[in-house]
Amino acid sequence: MRLKCLGCEALARLLYTSAAQSPHIVDVELFKLGLHNRPNDLRDRLQERIDATPADEYDAIVLGYGICGKATVGLVSPSLPMIIPRAHDCITLYLGDRMRYKDQFEQQPGTYWYTVDYLERHKAGEALGATAASTDLAEEYEKFVEKFGKDNADYLMEVMGAWQAHYERAAYIDMGVGDNDAAIARAQEMAQRRNWRFERLTGDLVLIRKLILGDWDENFLQIEPGQSIGMSFDDSIVECVLHS
Repeated sequence: MRLKCLGCEALARLLYTSAAQSPHIVDVELFKLGLHNRPNDLRDRLQERIDATPADEYDAIVLGYGICGKATVGLVSPSLPMIIPRAHDCITLYLGDRMRYKDQFEQQPGTYWYTVDYLERHKAGEALGATAASTDLAEEYEKFVEKFGKDNADYLMEVMGAWQAHYERAAYIDMGVGDNDAAIARAQEMAQRRNWRFERLTGDLVLIRKLILGDWDENFLQIEPGQSIGMSFDDSIVECVLHS
């Protein structure tokens, strides 16, 4: 097959690694990390690239995204099938299992997530995942950065207790790709400065590999032309909706 992959740069190394090992021809196109904070904007950008994907050159479009703040809800492909993981956001894709994500979210809801790609590519106000807490806090932080500069923004957030009010744990997901030692040291330093407990988790590439290898089992939703992506509001996370 020839696949067009539209993915978040938070997954850059993982998508490229999987594409390099795939038996299929995979063209990867990345979108800026943090766009899930503006889901309407991200949806418009994704839809534009979906519409521009030539049906005579590809067999399917695969999305390196989850629901991501509802940014993927409503996406429709005019002529090619689309495949999306059954995931709320990129944390599920890092952990490799939606039930593992659910357990983490229920047991440790106040978690700020770190990975190699996030630490390499993030800008002020961007956070991994698409929870309401991270989005609201990110927007507040970004406003401080624009008005007072990064160092003063960090100071203000810490003095106000804003970071601690939302988060109590820093979790680094080690995917075994990239310079994890340097990234872990940086994540630990940031966690210590904000008085968070630090934990290192082992990630799992299984969902991203299956997405890129074309092994679309029950962990993925295939959307046919004329259908759009909808939210299912249960453990299946996404469903097909007849596009009007």
